[in-house]
Amino acid sequence: MVDIADTAVVRRASINDAAGKRAPTTLASPYGIAFSPLADIPEDPWHTLAERAVEPNGYYLPAWELAVNACARGRTGVSALSAWSGTSSPQDGAARLIGLLPVISMWRDCKIPLPALVSASPYGTLCTPLLDRDVAGDAVGRLLEQARAKGAHAVILRDVSINGAAMKAFREVLGLRGMRPRLLQSHFRACLDARRDADELLRDALGGKKLKELRRQRNRLAEHGAVRFDVARTPDAVAAGIEIFLALEASGWKAKRGTALRQDEGDAGFIRRAAKGLAETGQCEIVTLHAGDTPVAAAIVLRHQDRAFYFKLGIDERFAKFSPGVQLTLDLTRHLCADAVLATADSTASADHPMINPIWRGRLKIGDVLIPLRPNDPVVSLIHAAMAARRLVLDFARNVVHLVRRNSH
Repeated sequence: MVDIADTAVVRRASINDAAGKRAPTTLASPYGIAFSPLADIPEDPWHTLAERAVEPNGYYLPAWELAVNACARGRTGVSALSAWSGTSSPQDGAARLIGLLPVISMWRDCKIPLPALVSASPYGTLCTPLLDRDVAGDAVGRLLEQARAKGAHAVILRDVSINGAAMKAFREVLGLRGMRPRLLQSHFRACLDARRDADELLRDALGGKKLKELRRQRNRLAEHGAVRFDVARTPDAVAAGIEIFLALEASGWKAKRGTALRQDEGDAGFIRRAAKGLAETGQCEIVTLHAGDTPVAAAIVLRHQDRAFYFKLGIDERFAKFSPGVQLTLDLTRHLCADAVLATADSTASADHPMINPIWRGRLKIGDVLIPLRPNDPVVSLIHAAMAARRLVLDFARNVVHLVRRNSH
């Protein structure tokens, strides 16, 4: 949820825009931190930074994150920490954007009234900052200096690749300043080594018996029409593919839980805008499995540099006994492994995902990291303790929900 101060400023900005007046250039926080709006970051420098990023993150590409920021439920009005070469201001024509991290206040993130910034959720489970590969350390230093200058005592990076190049740069910069990051939590999630032969990879992962069973299911699915795997890449094809995906996702259990994208106008608007915008730069594909003329499964895949990101999957549950989601994922695996540009694919799934974990056997270590901004700062320990206590409460609540669901079946 947006905190009261953020909401007030956003409303004033909307009123001023409607009246033809200049909107405010900062978003206020109730704990002494003044933010620069993410929407103020120029897109051209952002695109250039994404091309030069030391570590890919499809969810912080401008077309994606700006669409999230514009209308996705609970994710609008995001601010930004930005680092520029030679100057702290993008108004300098010679400046180059070398670092970017969308952020929100700790209060807005989890209603804890402490002076920290938290990486903003881009609707995908990866918040690795964009850092220029040639000056990653300088970019980290400038991002942290900007956060400190705005009154923050810490930055919390959620869902970052723990062993990736971006976190390596953070560790090195902190080490030079006599500090170290604090790991709040971590887990492993499935990823694909796209440089391997797909058929060999699938045999190693699933074994001959399971693959034979899946072929049997595919043959039974073909009784409803020839099975084909389609990849939409152009903006028009992606726009059409998104509608198929939204319909499939809203036809099953996600709709029953109220989490299907099409059930919220803002979420549906975000994904339509983001997918088409990324398709214009070849960074989004909609993959669909058909049985005859009937789409039985569809998924959204983002691409950034040499990495793909498996965002969401929707299936027609009338065909559930044929495992359409698994069938689509097998075809997607072959599609990704056949692409010479790709090295890896991030499932961006939960740690214990029952569908993708047995198929993609690689693992990425993902976690939340607390970045201190001053040496020996007692406020950082307070922030750390508050986050640990919050996690205990959330884990307890999650276990209760799982227990209730099991007992209800």
